[in-house]
Amino acid sequence: MKTELLQKLKRKEGIIGILGLGYVGQPLLLRYSDIGFKVLGFDIDKEKVNELNRGHSRIEHIADEKVLRARKDGFEATSNFSRVAECDALILCVPTPLNKYREPDMSFVVSTTDMLKPYVRKGQVVSLESTTYPGTTEEILLPRITENGLIVGEDIFLVYSPEREDPGNPNFETRTIPKVVGGHTEACREIGIALYEQAIDQIVPVSSTKAAELTKLLENIHRAVNIGLVNEMKVVADRMGIDIFEVIDAAKTKPFGFTAYYPGPGLGGHCIPIDPFYLTWKAREYGLHTRFIELSGEVNQAMPDYVVSKLMDALNDKNKSLRGSKILVLGIAYKKNVDDMRESPSVEIMELIQAKGAEVAYSDPHVPKFPKMREHSFDLNSVELTAATLSSFDAVVLTTDHDKFDYELIYEHAQIIVDSRGKYRHVNGKVVKA
Repeated sequence: MKTELLQKLKRKEGIIGILGLGYVGQPLLLRYSDIGFKVLGFDIDKEKVNELNRGHSRIEHIADEKVLRARKDGFEATSNFSRVAECDALILCVPTPLNKYREPDMSFVVSTTDMLKPYVRKGQVVSLESTTYPGTTEEILLPRITENGLIVGEDIFLVYSPEREDPGNPNFETRTIPKVVGGHTEACREIGIALYEQAIDQIVPVSSTKAAELTKLLENIHRAVNIGLVNEMKVVADRMGIDIFEVIDAAKTKPFGFTAYYPGPGLGGHCIPIDPFYLTWKAREYGLHTRFIELSGEVNQAMPDYVVSKLMDALNDKNKSLRGSKILVLGIAYKKNVDDMRESPSVEIMELIQAKGAEVAYSDPHVPKFPKMREHSFDLNSVELTAATLSSFDAVVLTTDHDKFDYELIYEHAQIIVDSRGKYRHVNGKVVKA
């Protein structure tokens, strides 16, 4: 089985199955299609499946032309999981959010694995890419794909290879981001390397699936902790009357020992706000309390409240209260120049403003209509930024600094600007740094 599968992958004769056609799955399927593999995409969202089969992607930075080209090259999306049997490689790219108790919600991984397990067969490789806690591959995937008697490492091969997508980053693409690969056995790792080395420039093998799982957590915990540090420094610097952005820019001139991180309104995205809690949850199983990680989480989670408090202070200085005011939030994607709303702190800021009795609206050139989200709901469309529109709001809150915003227009016509991104760091007057 191993030799046959290796040859299929190296000759690009194997069929690649991508399960979960979102921000991770779509770039991956396009990459495999581009290099000559037949690709099948699986998703439970039938509307998304139909759109992809028509050559349309909902994701802003993925051009329809790329999907249309993949369709011409044989890509097909489906909701029929029985077609898993047609595939030689199955790559799971499904969400792994947290539940309301800040514990891992593995329901998407479990349900996807349960849907594919009746159809797995000898000669396949199953790779999980979803960010998760160490042990997930062994504890959730392994027992399910072996229920029908398949032996991992001989009949079927099990891999963990964490996704490293960075939507909207023009400096990197799927091909150029090194790929960490861990296998359940040595044979599994060898198959995993063969699977990914066709599509990715650099492969980084590790000794086990657990090591690969922890690698992804360390990457994102590193960012979460450092962002927590600089967010705390922002609050301290503000109290002292010091510009934190000036301090960071000065510190980063040191050619060693310092990496610049910048403060903001909180953490967003599918990884950094979530991943640290996967490790803190798993660590408790071993009797450990990850105090350092949890402290950074507390700091970052407090930032939306800090931004709203600065908004309230700014209104108070104008003899206004937040209750009854009209507030415009600028940018609701979790970072600049993308349409990705996952875990966006802007949404929490909108909810806090609304809960305090204000009328809230938003403007985002990348998100024309507020999308359906699991935990948040606003029946709003993006407001067009004009002189009249801006002047009609009591304050605007800059939460995501998209390049498409006309910052001169905003400054000229907004009554108050609460800036959580340092875009107006050199401007005084109506700007409140948050």
